[in-house]
Amino acid sequence: MNNIVISKAGIQDLKQLQEISTETFVQTFAEVNTKEDMEKYLSEHLSLSKLSAELNNAESDFYFAQLNDQVIGYLKTNSGAAQTELKEADGLEVERIYVLKEFKGKNVGQVLLDKAITVAHDQKAAYIWLGVWEENYRAIRFYEKNGFSVFDKHIFRLGNDEQTDLMMKRILP
Repeated sequence: MNNIVISKAGIQDLKQLQEISTETFVQTFAEVNTKEDMEKYLSEHLSLSKLSAELNNAESDFYFAQLNDQVIGYLKTNSGAAQTELKEADGLEVERIYVLKEFKGKNVGQVLLDKAITVAHDQKAAYIWLGVWEENYRAIRFYEKNGFSVFDKHIFRLGNDEQTDLMMKRILP
């Protein structure tokens, strides 16, 4: 899988971003959430208008992971006021890393996280942080393996369901 290409997504990629966002979110969470909560989340957070506003935010960036010209995953980072919580100038948030189910365990997530760390270094961030659902044990282990540790919790609303996310941080050298 060393042919993975990371490219920055722009407004011209809006439809493709919505497709990969929706597909990976459904693959990751549909089995453990109600259809109603999933539909509500998708319509509120992954609509074309919402994603367009995010793409046009100068403090948010999206990156596609591609293999043989197929988008197989993506990354969203936030800095400054675009961060969902901390909003500290010396931090970079990884808001989303999602990979298509058939490519999980094949280093795609690592390549995307490495890209986020590079972005953080380029922005002279002191740390990188993220939120991960407390029951997503595979993702938690992945982040721990990459030097992240839990520093807090917050509520993530998926539709009408309040879920707890662990907030994890990695100090950058």
